[in-house]
Amino acid sequence: MTFALPAIEPITDVRLEAKLRHKIDHKTKPVGSLGQLEDIALQLGLIQRSDVVSFKDPQMLVFAGDHGIAADGVSAFPQEVTVQMVGNMLAGGAAINVLARQHGFHLQVVDAGVAANFDDHPHLIKKKVAHGTKNCTKAAAMSGDELHTALQAGADIVKSLPGNIIAFGEMGIANTSSAALLLHRLTNITLKDATGRGTGLTDPQLLHKRKVLMLAVLRHPDAVDPLQVMAAMGGFEIAMMTGAMLQAASQRRVILVDGFIAGAAALVAQGLSPQVLHYMVFCHRSAERGHRLLLEHLKARPLLDLDMRLGEGTGALLAWPLVQSAARLMNEMASFASAGVSNKDG
Repeated sequence: MTFALPAIEPITDVRLEAKLRHKIDHKTKPVGSLGQLEDIALQLGLIQRSDVVSFKDPQMLVFAGDHGIAADGVSAFPQEVTVQMVGNMLAGGAAINVLARQHGFHLQVVDAGVAANFDDHPHLIKKKVAHGTKNCTKAAAMSGDELHTALQAGADIVKSLPGNIIAFGEMGIANTSSAALLLHRLTNITLKDATGRGTGLTDPQLLHKRKVLMLAVLRHPDAVDPLQVMAAMGGFEIAMMTGAMLQAASQRRVILVDGFIAGAAALVAQGLSPQVLHYMVFCHRSAERGHRLLLEHLKARPLLDLDMRLGEGTGALLAWPLVQSAARLMNEMASFASAGVSNKDG
């Protein structure tokens, strides 16, 4: 199987952008006084090709997968926690369940490559590529066929979903290791700067994690382009999320990007199709060390910085009310003319 990169249109539209900027600038406020909310409103209007923004059937996808590199002790938690946390999500008890209920998102968990089998569940999408990746310090994390299967599965999931907005999250013990490796190899960011504490490593454990990740880097010197790097050192959940993001952008859906792991998927997607970034709202800055550098590399401005590092998509849904507010301000706020309010020019 070979994944066919979906066609993604840039959102650039000079005439529409001028119309949107005029509408935003002539609201009853000083120009630019709503700050980043004005930028989000403009982005939403360009994505939807309208000066009236609407949201339909918001979706929350949590991609889950296991990582062979976990066997080398790069996480404070054992690999079994991945399957246990998926079970918790399916039972409705995880943080992301609480936030999805609060904000009206339809939550589904995707088994991209968990090292266990699950019974059928109405909120589980079974797309398992394998029972976890291989240990990338000893071999490629996945084969080319497995990579393309994961990318296509992500795209197919999005094709099956209603709505025009999707939030992306993940679950997978040791996936900060894969994200750090992707960030290091696809940018000029050092491995030390890309690697953080993940689930809460102590200083000695962090030093060990960096040594293990260096072994992975040395094991795959020829992996350079985004797909090569993903196959060599990525994760099934990251690859599947990448395909899903690309498909969502091709359908002009708004993409809510969570933290470091979702950001790594966004980095790979951007490497494959740069205009995918036009559709992404980067929702928060994770406390994970490499995420700030990843955001800077993508020139992305996150909406929140709450010192969070949970994953699951929690940062994406916490930022959702700000995205809603940007849309409502665009749609509902009066202009100086309609309100009969004098502006600074009289």
